[in-house]
Amino acid sequence: MALDSPRLLRADAARNAEKIIRAAREVFTEQGPDAHLDDVARRAGLATATLFRRFPDKAALLRAVLDQRFAENVRPAIQTAAHHPDPASGMAHVLEAALESVAGDYNVLAAARSAGVLTPATGQEFFAALDALLARGQHTGAIRADLVPDDLHRIVVMLVSVLWTMEPHENGWRRYLALVLDGLTPTGARPLPCPAPTLHTRTP
Repeated sequence: MALDSPRLLRADAARNAEKIIRAAREVFTEQGPDAHLDDVARRAGLATATLFRRFPDKAALLRAVLDQRFAENVRPAIQTAAHHPDPASGMAHVLEAALESVAGDYNVLAAARSAGVLTPATGQEFFAALDALLARGQHTGAIRADLVPDDLHRIVVMLVSVLWTMEPHENGWRRYLALVLDGLTPTGARPLPCPAPTLHTRTP
């Protein structure tokens, strides 16, 4: 097989992309939104031109980092929760995995927000999974019946916003997640005072 065969070239490109994404997470974690792509290329041990051939700008690279982190940390939790015998525990598992991932990538998220990467489409798969878990939990009586999907979407935004009020990598978010999870159960739940308002999505 020739060294420049399409298969080997594709494998080499895939390895380079993986190196770049891993290096980007490290560099953005250390430097935040002000990180330079030259630093990412150096960390990956590649030429800057190689980086730009795969990722034309910072936004494209950050999207790839977020996609990889979601695939590694959150999607497996969603798949587990879909078959969990207790829908409420499954929901808790997914929310914990998501918040733990966000907390661990605090500076990466800050960079993504600064680069305009965080759009409504960014969380589409995650929120669709939550909607399905909510419906399953309500069907079994494990989650209070008066919640609507928009409520859950807002609750997630509220929980993520807590992270911006504490030092990176603190576990204080677990306190507020525990409070929210208690509020999702029907036990002792008081009627909500008004219908859920229309959800307006805005780019952060």
